[in-house]
Amino acid sequence: MSESFRTTPPDQPWSPSSNGGKGHQGSLGEPPSQDSDDAAETGKVLLVGVLGGLLSAAGYLIYRRLPDEQKQRINSQVRSAVAARISEIRQNFNI
Repeated sequence: MSESFRTTPPDQPWSPSSNGGKGHQGSLGEPPSQDSDDAAETGKVLLVGVLGGLLSAAGYLIYRRLPDEQKQRINSQVRSAVAARISEIRQNFNI
């Protein structure tokens, strides 16, 4: 665990003391492109959102085709899991 919290020697070019604490190294003293970082992050978020939507739609289509008995069993399992989680949160916050 101590390995992950090691400090960086100040003589390294990517240390926080040489670039204002940004933690990255620019080429020839140029600041890194913030627009490309934001665009990449936005693309990742969009991809995760689309994949989540597709997975939930597929799950719903499968759920709709189940017999009523299995739907009732799934509903009761989900309700008990949610109730257990709510009681755990209440215990953690002493509500």
